[in-house]
Amino acid sequence: MNHFPAWKNILLIVVFLLGSVYALPNLYGEDPAVQVSPLRNAVINDILLADIKEKLNGGNVELASSELSEKQLLLRFSDTGNQLKAADIIRDALAKNYVVALNLAPATPEWLRALNAFPMYLGLDLRGGVHFLLDVDMAAAEKQSISRQALDIRQYLRENKLRYLSVLVSDETIRIKFRNLDVQSQALEKLSRQFRTWEFSTELENTITPTLIANMSAKELAAVKKYALQQNIITLKNRVNELGVAEPVIQQQGDRRIVVELPGVQDTARAKEILGATATLEYHLVDVEHSLSAAISGRVPLGSKLYNKRDGGQVLLKKQVIVTGNEIIDASSGIENDTGSAMVSVSLDGPGGKKMSKTTRNNTGKPMAVVFIENRSDIKRVNGELVRHKTIVEEVINVATIRGHFSNRFQTTGLDNSAEARDLALLLRAGALAAPIDIVEERTVGPSLGQDNITKGFQSVLIGFVLVLIFMAIYYKTFGLFADIALATNLILIIAILSLLQATLTLPGIAGIVLTVGMAVDANVLIFERIKEELKNGNSAQASIQAGYEKAFSTIADANITTLIAAIILFGFGTGPIKGFAITLSIGILTSMFTAIIGTRALVNLTYGNRQINTLKI
Repeated sequence: MNHFPAWKNILLIVVFLLGSVYALPNLYGEDPAVQVSPLRNAVINDILLADIKEKLNGGNVELASSELSEKQLLLRFSDTGNQLKAADIIRDALAKNYVVALNLAPATPEWLRALNAFPMYLGLDLRGGVHFLLDVDMAAAEKQSISRQALDIRQYLRENKLRYLSVLVSDETIRIKFRNLDVQSQALEKLSRQFRTWEFSTELENTITPTLIANMSAKELAAVKKYALQQNIITLKNRVNELGVAEPVIQQQGDRRIVVELPGVQDTARAKEILGATATLEYHLVDVEHSLSAAISGRVPLGSKLYNKRDGGQVLLKKQVIVTGNEIIDASSGIENDTGSAMVSVSLDGPGGKKMSKTTRNNTGKPMAVVFIENRSDIKRVNGELVRHKTIVEEVINVATIRGHFSNRFQTTGLDNSAEARDLALLLRAGALAAPIDIVEERTVGPSLGQDNITKGFQSVLIGFVLVLIFMAIYYKTFGLFADIALATNLILIIAILSLLQATLTLPGIAGIVLTVGMAVDANVLIFERIKEELKNGNSAQASIQAGYEKAFSTIADANITTLIAAIILFGFGTGPIKGFAITLSIGILTSMFTAIIGTRALVNLTYGNRQINTLKI
């Protein structure tokens, strides 16, 4: 009676040893580091490392160690002073071709890293960094979608030789005017089949000029807004990756907002500039068939639009867009050999390359313009209240004659300087935002505050842990010591599992661990009290131990399963900190069930099993 088979004892020992190994990296802390990541055309190699070491030596910066891989170069330093000086030196030398970011690198020994044992990530509230709450301009997303649809309708009508007078966008509606009713009825039939997500109807009031009204369906409108939110999240993730930020948090909040947390970021102005930027490019043909002076005087022809040039003056462009920033898959900045001016080398995707190829083949010798588009958001005081004012800046940065046929790869010039070229290349690589975003909330957590949170969080876990240990040891004597050992093992397993999952630990996560520490002994209290009742009823010590564990199991299971269900619901419906709390609580429940029931039973069996005993120290 009360004896485990050998395999169960071996299993417990293996679990404890593995848990100890994978929890160990969290004791080694982090080193101040500089992370160097290549842009598209750059490489990371030994030559680059040697060059950086030479420049650091020249700047009297002491390098602790370096780690070289294909994707990045990690340079470790003994203190933040050397880290900051090194970052400035490396940025000056490599800024054109590399992303240089401050980081905190785990100081885990090589033998632990060989076992894939790494510490937990620390969240924004523990590590310091910046928190943004971004609002997606859904009205702009809807407007952009309607404008694109109007262009598609124009092209479809031309391809099907359905003559129309005009296609205009007005108040979330597309109005298509025709010369006669026959063409209107043909267009209604064909457009309804081609554009199934739109609702077409005739304008009954207007009998002189037959008109079709096109409205976006409610289902399509919801899809447009959902796409805008998801595409913006993807684009922001790409931009953060370009910044070289480790363990960022980018997630949806509600139906139009995005939370961005960048732990360890110290250059918050740069992060804000890149995240909020909405710069992109459009390529248009110059309208050479109509008079520029007539357009400037107010007679702008249909199908064309007047743009301001960056270097002064105006130019008349065709509204039809050849390609946009959404079709750019790669971009890198550089210097043009002939003029020495800043330029961006652009690579298009398949559909974009085909459109550019068709355009350049059919328009060789004609001018093509590059339009730089940027959404700007400023806060102005109107009637004593702060009002967010949005403006769209559209300016032609380059007009060049198409000298020959090209498709997927070409260069864009006309930028002010190398810094603008680098930023534009970064934004184009990351992708254009599907809709403008506004930063509605910004919070910065300093490293000192983060360290204070870590210290206080650790103290809260330690105090709660020690108080529970003392209470159990005094109240339940030997059995209380068994519970204490199980509790310590439980804490080790929680940290090990969080480390294996590479979860991000936040203050709510620490709260979940503290709660688990208090709850972990509940199962043992139920078991020990049941054993005491069995002893009072006159049962033998061995029978009381057996009955205590068996009869208390259903109560323990009920209590923990209901708590686990609540934690799963919190994880499913919560965001950010709530998820962190739910994860640590869920893991703690599972590990406490294992250690409290199986772990303490193994210790009791080893101490009292298969022996004739008359009393229990409980």
